Amino acid sequence: MTGAAQWTRGGMSIGSVLDLLRPDFPDITISKIRFLESEGLICPERTPSGYRRFSVTDVERLRFVLTAQRDQYLPLKVIKEQLEAIDSGAATVGVREARARATGAGASGPGRAPGTADAHVTPLAPRRLGVVSGEVSPDELRTDHEIRVTRGDLLARAGIDEKFLTELVRAGLITPGPAGFFDTDAVTLARTARAMSEFGLEARHLRAFKLAADREAAMVAQIAAPLAKSRDAGARARAEETARELAALSLTLHTCLVKTSVRAALGG
Repeated sequence: MTGAAQWTRGGMSIGSVLDLLRPDFPDITISKIRFLESEGLICPERTPSGYRRFSVTDVERLRFVLTAQRDQYLPLKVIKEQLEAIDSGAATVGVREARARATGAGASGPGRAPGTADAHVTPLAPRRLGVVSGEVSPDELRTDHEIRVTRGDLLARAGIDEKFLTELVRAGLITPGPAGFFDTDAVTLARTARAMSEFGLEARHLRAFKLAADREAAMVAQIAAPLAKSRDAGARARAEETARELAALSLTLHTCLVKTSVRAALGG
């Protein structure tokens, strides 16, 4: 059954929504859509048998959320507030920016693959800063080990060239697996590094972030590792869940600390 046919029969299935969004958001998964639903960002209808049916509005809200996460790195609470502003008819600066980016506004810069710059660049308002406790969810740290990204796919998805990727690998920021494949986090990292390069930050400058991340990960592992060694049933699962929870808290704390330090550095 085609997507168009499903629209006329009471909405789309979650699989059809996934197929619709994947061309623009290659990393989207069914579990991600379900997670966004659990966070209250979308509310698809349910059939009498319990299956989700997504409307046009649901899909557009998903597209808005994914664009804001990818292009603005906004936490989910801020995105939810912006959606509520849209629902009430009071759009904020952050909403207008996400809309502008969703229509294709962008910029070229170092590390961007040839031909990926947009034809028309629309000046955008400054990005919003917003961080509150608990912004990062442990569910967002789950890894889909079945997804393998080739080197060519990584270059295309991240919009970078071979030279820039080589610099990221050499700096230890991205590491391919034993078979030479990458994961979806490598795509996000490369895309982020490319965006930072537009501010003059090269791969070697980003080593400081890697070293800080390694220290934080070691602290998390020090707490979670003993749990995995227990002989109790489900010990490994509990250890992994503990590691995700601690990592989520660590990311939230780190973001708050960076925000506070930047404000202080700017005399705010």
